[in-house]
Parts: sequence; structure tokens; C-alpha cells
Amino acid sequence: MPGEKLETGPIRPFEIAVPEAELADLKSRLARTRWPEKETVDDWSQGAPLSAVRDLCAYWAERYDWRAVEQELNGVGAFKAEIGGLDLFFLHRRSRHENATPLILLHGWPGSVTEFLDAAPKLTDPTSHGGTEADAFHIVIPALPGYGLSGKPSATGWGLERMADAGAALMKALGYERYLVQGGDWGSEIAMQLAHRHQGPCLGAHLNMVACAPPKEVLEAPTAEEVVLLKRLAAHQKSGRGYMIQQATKPQTLGYGLTDSPAGQAAWIYEKFSGWSEAEGLPENGFRRDRLLDNISLYWLTASAASSARLYWESIRDSGKLETSAPVACSIFPHEIFKPSRRWAESRYKNIRYWNETERGGHFAAMEQPEIFVGEVRAGARALLG
Repeated sequence: MPGEKLETGPIRPFEIAVPEAELADLKSRLARTRWPEKETVDDWSQGAPLSAVRDLCAYWAERYDWRAVEQELNGVGAFKAEIGGLDLFFLHRRSRHENATPLILLHGWPGSVTEFLDAAPKLTDPTSHGGTEADAFHIVIPALPGYGLSGKPSATGWGLERMADAGAALMKALGYERYLVQGGDWGSEIAMQLAHRHQGPCLGAHLNMVACAPPKEVLEAPTAEEVVLLKRLAAHQKSGRGYMIQQATKPQTLGYGLTDSPAGQAAWIYEKFSGWSEAEGLPENGFRRDRLLDNISLYWLTASAASSARLYWESIRDSGKLETSAPVACSIFPHEIFKPSRRWAESRYKNIRYWNETERGGHFAAMEQPEIFVGEVRAGARALLG
């Protein structure tokens, strides 16, 4: 199915500058948080523990510096462009190597453009970070519609296909006639839609989340490896899908509490950085606390709890269904939410050019293991372009 050509307005520089009053309001709300009682277990099985969330919020109120990441984002290069009637925010940094490969990087929920900040310099300037000039990328990192500093759709219809078309329109507006796409979480689904709907300009997709249902042959005669993977999938379906069901069915109702309470918004996101990573409990075991709060703050300061969750309402029924022969490179991180075998993945992705299983990392690969992530993007790109 060919992609829709969305009308695109001029690209304009955008300086992120959150008013000081909004930061003061955040601290005030955190100081007045009405806390629930302690959980009745000694682990994360009932959700994010009270002590961990209180510690996180105390740090957020007393020590965290939003201005630091604001400066970092502006330093990459912040822009906006109206695409399909909606303002799209994006970061754009060209490599000093003119023959670099254009690459659009797509986040998901509960991620944001901040996921890629530690990987960005390594992608654009590989010769300073263990790579060669051939590994250089011009990077484009949009905030998905409804997320962060991008506009919030006021009508239905902004699902996977339209978001993919918006990404293609952005790359065209930037003058990139040929490019690659990279994605994880919802970004993985959007990346495949983009690679499928815009074959020609888009030369292929690199995925750090490979989402697909187990095919009949896997269910009927699984290998020993696939037995383990199927058990893992069953465990996720049993106890790990509550957030998804709520966001896919009643995102508006959820939005009232998360938009009003920074502690609630923080806990809703913070828990996922525990369960979807190698942190094994406290997310700070695997992520810098400031980087966790960069991401959480972006959701809070843009009041995007409901608008980001609506992507589930729009697209959960379409997720994992597209079968395509578009070229794809797959990086399988061991602590991903769920993992398919290659045979399993080939039931959906008919043209896998690269497949590798890494030793470390999870769902938020670019943020958790930026060195490994960059190495995988480079290897995947070589396979897709070779």
C-alpha cells in the first residue's frame, strides 16, 4: 500500500524554554503529593514500590535540573514543521561527514526523544567514537504526534500508517531522498510501516523490538529455545499487559490522574524501566536517574499522558499484523519485553537482512546500552545498504 503524501509546512527552528513558573508548579505539586500506603510485598510485583517512587520524586523536586537537558536538546538542533495539519517537533543533527546516511529514529511509549541523546554523538561522529566515516549518520529524531513537544491530534486517525507517512514527509522536507529508519516499541511498528509504504526513498528498517505473534508451526512444534520464548510471552500476557489494556481502551480516563499528579505520572513510567530492562528492580541499577527524569519530565511538562496513550487506542488492533518484504535488520536485546526466534520473526518479516542477539540491554536499548545500540545500528545499516 503506497503511503499518503501529507502536506508539509516550512521547517522552523524551535528553542525549548519551559517557563520557570511551570518548574515551580512541578516542585509545589511534588511537595503536596498524597501518597498511598506501602505495598504488601517486598518486590515490584504489585507495581513500583512506595519507597522507590518517594526517593525518585524527592530527587526530582530537590536536585534534578531540567535546564540541563533542555540545553542538551537545543544543542542537538530542535525544530518544528507542520505536517498533515499537525505541528511535529524533531531533533536534527547532520554529521560532519557529508556522505553520511540519513537516519530517522523513532521512539515509542513510555519513551521520548531523550532516549537517543547518549547515542546521538556516536551516530553522527563515528570517527570520535570507535567507528569509521562509513558509519556516519545524519540523524532525525521526531517526537511522535501526541508525545512531548509535538502537537496533539484533535481528531481520530493518527495511527501507525499516518505517523509513518508523517515521518516520510519530514525526511522529504529535509531534502533526504534516500534514508534508513530505526525504531523500538511503537517506533518499531511505525518504522515497518514507513519502510513498507515508502519503499524506494526508505531503504530499510533497523528494529530493536521485533513484535510478532507466534505462527502455527512454532506453536505446533517449538524448538527448545522457542519453548522458553513462548513461556516468557505467556508470562507477559498474564501479568504485564495492564497498562496496555487501559491505554488501548480508556486513555482519556487515565489522563486525568497522570496530568494532575507528577508523582502519578512518574510512577506510571518509572515502573516500566524496571520491568523492561536488566535493572532487576530499581531502574537506577541500569539507568542514570537524571536520564530517567529527563524522559518523565518531558511527559509531565507537556501534559501528554492522555495524548500519548491514545496511540494504543488508535493502533493496538493493527500492531504486529503487517507482513512485508521491505528490508529489515533485527537486533534482539536479552531483556526485551518478549523475544521471537528468527523462524518466528520470518513469518512476518520476509526480508531479514541482519539478525543478532546481544549480550546486554532491554527495551530502552539506546538509553540503557548506547554503545551496543550504536554498534547494532551500524551493523544493521551495513547489511541494509550492502
